[in-house]
Order: sequence, then C-alpha cells, then structure tokens
Amino acid sequence: MSESPDVAVVYGIEPDLDAAEFRRVLVESGLAPRRPADDLARLALMLERADLVVTARRDGALVGVARTLTDFTFCAYLSDLAVCRSAQGLKIGQGLISATRAAVGPQASLLLTAAPDAITFYDHIGMPRVPDAFRYDREA
Repeated sequence: MSESPDVAVVYGIEPDLDAAEFRRVLVESGLAPRRPADDLARLALMLERADLVVTARRDGALVGVARTLTDFTFCAYLSDLAVCRSAQGLKIGQGLISATRAAVGPQASLLLTAAPDAITFYDHIGMPRVPDAFRYDREA
C-alpha cells in the first residue's frame, strides 16, 4: 500500500541520523541485502564517516536517505540512495538526488553505482550513464 501523495516531503541534512532509523529505511527499501544491515555499529560508522546525509521525511517519519562521500568541490560519490517501498513512486529518490546535488555544489560531479534493480530508475530520471568505470569489490 502506497502512502498518500498529498503528504509533504521535507528534505534535510541530518549528520546525526540514528543508525536504527537508517537500518529501517534500508530494510523497507529493499537495499538491506546489499548493505551490512544486521551490523548497527557498522551502519553507525557509515553515517558518522559520511560527508553528507540527506533525508526525506513525511509527517516526521524517515522515508528516504541519501548518503554521500564528497570533497564538496570536485566530486561526490552517492553511496546509498534508499526510499521505503511505501513511498516509492512519489519522486522522493529524485528529490534526494536534487537535494544532494544542491548541497555538494555545482562544481562537484555526482556519481554512483546502481543496484541492478535500480538501473531503470536512473535511466527514467535521465541520469547520464558513465561508459568507463572500474571497481574492486569489498572483501567483507
């Protein structure tokens, strides 16, 4: 069941976001299997060490998170973009990306690695693909 689209979404920067709230959004978005969702201490470190945490809230409830590593002047890596399934389809992902781009500034490029199920979302919003990228997978 989707949430009512007439409820306003409030975007904000929350450097002290609670790890349990972050975990709930990871679970409710479907992103948890690709993140260390069962390790609250590691999630807390991920949040603490991020340069930018942008949130989306509806009636005070957290429904989306964008976690970014950046120097705020040349590049920004959007490491996590998660929107609760009940709030998907309300353009919250786009809103989180827009708020992230505004926060990192016009001189910084924004890049991310898409989860396989999210590729169509990024294509749909018109985010340009990068033809050449390389990656070492994490060992743990």
